[in-house]
Amino acid sequence: MKNMNAALAVALLVAGPSFAADQAHHDHPAPEKLGAVTFRTSCNPAVKAGFERAVALLHSFAYAASRTAFAQVAQKDPRCAMAFWGMALSHYHALWEPQVDTERELREGAAEIGRAGKIAGISPREHQFIQALQQYYANWESTSAAARAVLYSRAMADVARSNPNDDEAQVFYALSLLATASPVDKTHANQKRAANILAPIWQRQPQHPGAAHYLIHAFDSAELAPRGLAAARAYSTIAPSAPHALHMPSHIFTRLGLWEDSVASNQKARAAAHAEGDIGEELHAMDYLTYAYLQLGRQDEAAKIVAQVNAMADLPATPFKVGYAASVMPVRLAVERHDWDAAARLTPLPESPPKVAASVYWARALGHARGKVPGSADVEIAALQACFDKLHAAGDNYWASQTEVMLKTAHAWASAAHGDVDGAVASLRSAADQEDALEKLPVTPGPIVPAREQLGELLLSLNRPQEALDAFNAVLTLAPGRRGALQGAAAAAEKIRAAPPTIS
Repeated sequence: MKNMNAALAVALLVAGPSFAADQAHHDHPAPEKLGAVTFRTSCNPAVKAGFERAVALLHSFAYAASRTAFAQVAQKDPRCAMAFWGMALSHYHALWEPQVDTERELREGAAEIGRAGKIAGISPREHQFIQALQQYYANWESTSAAARAVLYSRAMADVARSNPNDDEAQVFYALSLLATASPVDKTHANQKRAANILAPIWQRQPQHPGAAHYLIHAFDSAELAPRGLAAARAYSTIAPSAPHALHMPSHIFTRLGLWEDSVASNQKARAAAHAEGDIGEELHAMDYLTYAYLQLGRQDEAAKIVAQVNAMADLPATPFKVGYAASVMPVRLAVERHDWDAAARLTPLPESPPKVAASVYWARALGHARGKVPGSADVEIAALQACFDKLHAAGDNYWASQTEVMLKTAHAWASAAHGDVDGAVASLRSAADQEDALEKLPVTPGPIVPAREQLGELLLSLNRPQEALDAFNAVLTLAPGRRGALQGAAAAAEKIRAAPPTIS
């Protein structure tokens, strides 16, 4: 991994001066620490350590670094079929929306798994791993990523069944279950199946990076988050040389409203990612950091992060991980602060795809509808509608639904500005019900402002405090510690207490 030791040093430096003082007495870099992986192959024993290091990097989603490490293994042992399998798997970003993988990545992945399949003399188990991944890359030009992910998961189920004592087979199968979990399944069936596979492995191998990492993803929901705290506390100590491992605990911290922990986690992750030149991971950490600062009421620090993002020259709107984080952070700041003038002035990154641009058009619509001098939000709502239409036509159902939620809330505030409060309340209720039925994806710490929290705001302004309190409390059930909902609930409760008694 590029500058891995430097990344670790920078990441730990932000943890406190005691570490820096201790390091001053040494003239060697901190050792790389990625966790412990054991993966049997038929490759030359001389490449065993390098191969297992590459797998450890893969388990921490250090995709580019793992690809380089697998390539080094293949260079030393060209007959190591699993090295080509690893390179191909590094192109499949299972939890980072595979539908946005580039054509180049898909072509390279297909070529690499094709090379793996042509190497003779491998074990039946290795052959199964390779055949399973071939399912993902077969017919990639004409078959959707979601369909191919399901085929891969089914094949990995066979690998896991055939190799019940092989922890790597089980771990990669569990990851495939998480990758194919439905965002509308509120029973979290796939997540629970994955957790049941991963938990005993982590107990046997407490330094396994994949077991801890994927447990965090399995428990990344309001229902399951308390069960993920142990893995969250452990993962960053298992693989501190991987920036993503330093960030991942904040998924659970965010779910539980542990904002100071989230700040600490993402400060370290940001520093490590910056040292490695991983702009996507750096922006991802900055987005979670901005969100945590806002929940703590540390608006100046959130504003400083957004100013740093705005100062980054020529940020691209794609890949999605970069474009989404860069676009949504200024939106979070403006909307959570009710700075409607700032919201109305936001502009999308050049050539933003619909799922990236949507949040900016939504903020602009709210800026016009909720500003001190309400202006027409029609242009922004029309742009938001166009984003929805494109996502729906492309079959991107998840982001189409999220954009539809934003569209309903934008319509609601525009209706309220024109005096149609009944229509506004109905639209916000519909948006809230739709949003609550969806799980968030790992790319985001949560909705910018939950639709139900917006409903509470509107009801409070209409002097309907009991309904507002119910809405705010419902938000806090799903998102403990959200500052806006806490403040709204307190204001609603005070209005209820101050209301004159009803005379029967």
